[in-house]
Amino acid sequence: MSRIGKEPISVPSDVQVSIEGRSVGVTGPKGSLDLDLPGEINVRQEDDTVLVERPNDDRKNKALHGLTRSLINNMVIGVSEGFKKELEIVGVGYRAAKSGDGLELQLGFSHPVKVKAPDGITFDVPEPTQIIVSGINKEIVGQVAADIRSYRKPEPYKGKGIRYAGEHVARKAGKAAK
Repeated sequence: MSRIGKEPISVPSDVQVSIEGRSVGVTGPKGSLDLDLPGEINVRQEDDTVLVERPNDDRKNKALHGLTRSLINNMVIGVSEGFKKELEIVGVGYRAAKSGDGLELQLGFSHPVKVKAPDGITFDVPEPTQIIVSGINKEIVGQVAADIRSYRKPEPYKGKGIRYAGEHVARKAGKAAK
């Protein structure tokens, strides 16, 4: 039995879960999310908990069991609390500024890099060297943060670039002088 899949999902009082056929909908104070159930996985609700069950121990169903439970749990957390990823910008002259609903990044290129916020994602720039990506869908928040990081990944010699908050960048020694 899947250790993750068999755990019940507790639903806070301000969140509603609706199960209609092969679709699960979660609505809370921050918004609503939907999920189409994969394979033969079944979901049922008992009072303030949601249970995910699989019909048999086939390899595919075992894999989808824990996945489905994690996706529904992330939906419940997203509509009640939300998710956020913090990015740090390191480098002389590297900075970020909020422009409308998007970002404008100065990353050492000859032009500014403009990033448009997808639906459901908000950017916050408390400092010119810090970006906070937030939203209710964990997958989209992580993907947008990864896309922003990909514009200028941290390089190993000086450590310049965009990194996740708290990310350790392995440094290399430069050229040895004679």
